[in-house]
Amino acid sequence: MKGEMMTMTEAKSSLKRTLIGRVVSDKRAKTVTVLVERRVKHPIYDKIVVRSSKYHAHDEQGQYKLGDTIEIAESRPLSKTKNWVATRLVQKAAAV
Repeated sequence: MKGEMMTMTEAKSSLKRTLIGRVVSDKRAKTVTVLVERRVKHPIYDKIVVRSSKYHAHDEQGQYKLGDTIEIAESRPLSKTKNWVATRLVQKAAAV
């Protein structure tokens, strides 16, 4: 860090994984379902393939809506399926 000291909160936050994905469901109270897509190269065909995973993230204020692109961060288990917290809005959903 070349002369800079990191605080404990900065050190903790840097250890947590963060992912960026699209909200595909906001029907539950304080929970959003986020679809995270990643592109990987197929080992045999050498073609780029899209793999996706859904995560349940905690949204305390209920501010993220369907179609929003958000960032989620790893956290302690909050329920049976919820281990992520929505941290920030990356892009608002386009109004149709």
